[in-house]
Amino acid sequence: MNYIIEIKSILTQARQKAYSAINSAMVEAYWNIGKRIVEEEQNGADRAEYGKQIIQTISNELTKEFGKGFGERTIRNFRQFYLTFPKLEIRKTPFSKLSWSHFQRVLKVSNENARMYYLKEAAENTWSVRTLDRNISTLYYDRLIASKNKEEVEIEMLEKTEKTQLNPSDFIKNPTVLEFLNLPTNKSYTEAELEKALIDNLQDFILELGKGFAFVARQEHIRTETSDFYIDLVFYNYILKCFVIVELKTNKLTHQDIGQLDMYVRMYDDLKRQDDDNPTIGLLLCTETDSIVAKYSVLNDNKKLFASKYMQHLPTEEELIREIKQQKVFIEMQTKS
Repeated sequence: MNYIIEIKSILTQARQKAYSAINSAMVEAYWNIGKRIVEEEQNGADRAEYGKQIIQTISNELTKEFGKGFGERTIRNFRQFYLTFPKLEIRKTPFSKLSWSHFQRVLKVSNENARMYYLKEAAENTWSVRTLDRNISTLYYDRLIASKNKEEVEIEMLEKTEKTQLNPSDFIKNPTVLEFLNLPTNKSYTEAELEKALIDNLQDFILELGKGFAFVARQEHIRTETSDFYIDLVFYNYILKCFVIVELKTNKLTHQDIGQLDMYVRMYDDLKRQDDDNPTIGLLLCTETDSIVAKYSVLNDNKKLFASKYMQHLPTEEELIREIKQQKVFIEMQTKS
């Protein structure tokens, strides 16, 4: 069976080459964009105002031409990337192994020596972005420098990051890579059939039963500086003048799920909510067999005010639970037949 091992090795090496080529192309492109922005800014009379205008124009034009992934924050990151690494060489260096997400993460490290250390270690030891993020967040470099027993600190780091090491197949699932290649980033392609069917139905159910609902997005991709998230369903209620985001969980509900929904609500308020919009509402639905749960997230209003102001336009938790139960039975009967 040696030939099978050799064939697997050929494919593994080919994927690694593709990974490196895509990473290098992305990083080089974004560095060159940053350089061009800085050069253009230097031609402006009022650099601050002119620079702001350039960022906005580039974001609008790239979004129209190349799709998502080129918001103003991302364009500012390109600019900062060049300013932070004005002499960076990618090709034929260990840095060619690093993704744009690696570089994005180290842009927040103010200490130049620490920044270069993290990049060098990430490249040489194939750290995933999660491993890099954890090491930066726990001040790994500073602790290593200050420690007399450096080996003990290194061993602890390896143990703590064992579960976050790089999976060679993950790169093609990275939303940043998919956007760069103009490939779809919709997570719903990999969802369980039950979950997909329930979301299909919930979308119709909320539009029909709720008052003033308009559909906005499904599996909406939200990006922070270090992470990517997907919100199952997003609506806008034009009576309440607010966004309503829905998260569906098919496993047993945990405190982490509730905390995640609250985080999504805050993120949506920060990134999408306009000045004349009311605070975003979150709705968490758990379809676990023995305990179906529907829970609204109320962050900005007390419960009495929420009940009197909002609930006359929203499906009640009881209605949602009843609908999920009915749909689960219907879907299971279809599956058996």
